[in-house]
Amino acid sequence: VNGFIIQRLSFLDIIKPYMDKKLLLLLLISVALILTACSAILQPSQLFSEAISDTRDEPQMTPVTEVASSATPLIPANTYTPQTTPIPAATLTPTLSPPHPLTIEYLRQQEYPGSEVVIEQTLEPGVNYNRYIASYRSEGLKINALLTVPFGEKPESGWPVVVFNHGYIPPDEYRTTERYIDYVDAFARNGYIVFRSDYRGHDNSEGVARGAYGNPDYTIDVLNAVAAIKMHPDSDPDRIGMWGHSLGGYITMRAMVVSEDIKAGVIWAGVVASYPDLISKWRRPNSIPTPVIPDRARWWRTVLNDTFGSPEENPDFWDSVSANSYLENLSGPVQLHHGTADTSVPIEFSTTLAEQIRDVGGSVEYYTYEGDNHNISINFGDAIYRSISFFDTFVKDFSPH
Repeated sequence: VNGFIIQRLSFLDIIKPYMDKKLLLLLLISVALILTACSAILQPSQLFSEAISDTRDEPQMTPVTEVASSATPLIPANTYTPQTTPIPAATLTPTLSPPHPLTIEYLRQQEYPGSEVVIEQTLEPGVNYNRYIASYRSEGLKINALLTVPFGEKPESGWPVVVFNHGYIPPDEYRTTERYIDYVDAFARNGYIVFRSDYRGHDNSEGVARGAYGNPDYTIDVLNAVAAIKMHPDSDPDRIGMWGHSLGGYITMRAMVVSEDIKAGVIWAGVVASYPDLISKWRRPNSIPTPVIPDRARWWRTVLNDTFGSPEENPDFWDSVSANSYLENLSGPVQLHHGTADTSVPIEFSTTLAEQIRDVGGSVEYYTYEGDNHNISINFGDAIYRSISFFDTFVKDFSPH
């Protein structure tokens, strides 16, 4: 081009002037051997494409050293592990955790030693019984309680007992000598020792009031109250019943599937539903009137749901914290009372519980009161009479022989 002739020179043409014949012959033989060996090798582009297809079929291998050094060795089910270097079994088996403190199994595993019941203050007596502010110990805390003891000579085995579980009252407003006066009086004047725990963090009781539905604290306090009153010199340890209102009904159900010391339970307007029902049915938008879950009770829903998933996602956990899942283990018969106009706790809770107890072959009495409220104040006389009669049958007349 442009007057020049371009001559195509080979590699040999270039180096020929500089090489003798023997060296040239050796070079040609070497090149031939190299070309023969390369014919069996994939080109770089082919090697790359093979590597891509391999990773489509097999997940990336997790190095054994990384798994073994992990604090929580979680290995995906489809992770490839070479057979020549098996992962130790310990890294594949998660460590079992102890039961969550809210579960029934956790409560069953604890010890409730109670303590001596100490008289802190003598109050003005009732019609036929003495009244005291007393104290006992629960998890090292000094818990106050209202104590009544009948006048007169006690029975040979001791007086029958009603452990009384009050409903929710703001802890900073609660006073040992206030509220439930007529309720306590009715049992006390009919020949029962009444022991009404304040729960921790209430009035002068030590500890922090963390609530009942997200913590086992109040139930533990009541179970220690049972243990303490069993040791009282005037009580009969084999004749103990339990009465609960609202939140106190929730505690009563839990105590009765944990402790065999409670011979019978009476619950008024109780928060006695399973946890899934507490979450989904405590507020019923279409009902008139509408039972509304208190703001103070909302936090445990969020915490437990965020930690363990919803009841649909993790039914085993929610069953494990519900006393309703253990009704075949009830320590004795149960009597339920509920007003149809209760705007604090749905009557459905009591209705469902009565059916569940019957379904497992348990003994239950269930009374509803048309148009009555959360305290069953309109039909108080009928409800308290039925409660006393029930305790008379299953507690006062109970014989361990």
